[in-house]
Amino acid sequence: MKVQRKIIEIDEEKCDGCGLCVPACAEGSLRVIDGKARVVSENLCDGLGACLGECPRGALRIVEREAEEFDEAVVEKHLAAAGPGSAAPAACPSAGIRLFVPADACQEANRPAALDASALSHWPVQIRLVPPRAPFLKNADLLILADCAAVAAARLHEEWLRGRVVMMGCPKFDDVEDYIARFREIFSTANIHSITILYMEVPCCGGLPRIVEKALKASGRAIPVEAVRLGCNGGRVAPAA
Repeated sequence: MKVQRKIIEIDEEKCDGCGLCVPACAEGSLRVIDGKARVVSENLCDGLGACLGECPRGALRIVEREAEEFDEAVVEKHLAAAGPGSAAPAACPSAGIRLFVPADACQEANRPAALDASALSHWPVQIRLVPPRAPFLKNADLLILADCAAVAAARLHEEWLRGRVVMMGCPKFDDVEDYIARFREIFSTANIHSITILYMEVPCCGGLPRIVEKALKASGRAIPVEAVRLGCNGGRVAPAA
């Protein structure tokens, strides 16, 4: 039965599908579907707004409108079907956004430069998991890293990661068209300052610069690009002719 009550509303223009709101809903009423957070059923949402503070883009709000009445019995059945301890059946925990970067430039300057100190500033890092409108992409110097290059580059953190936002993947095993579409949106909206591509000399890895080139062309943006090709022993080699 429909009643006038408070319920969550999601602005699809603002939502980037990061999924942070999903585990915050104890009733399991939120899922990421087709790249957007959605209320899967009105009677699962209690309208209390526990998920609001988890959204980095402010895409969630509470509105008062006519909606199906909240039903605790339905919630219990829903959670039971999802499995023990699961209130977020369609969320990918690996895609939860985390920021590790120091709060300001002064803290960055004073951060110890120990060899074992990670230079990673954010999570996730896989190209397929990074939402194109993730907050850490804004105004970033972007490192696009081939999976194998992460192993081959001896000084990855000191030489390549520090001061950059990283997205890594494999152009052989992943969806090339998805990469192009994802990068096109990032280049179009994030005001990326520079792009560094770190890839391997093996033929399958050579597709990474071409993916970036196509995405840049589709975005209509002019962003400085440096493509660095590594040999299988980790040393730099000249780009393929």
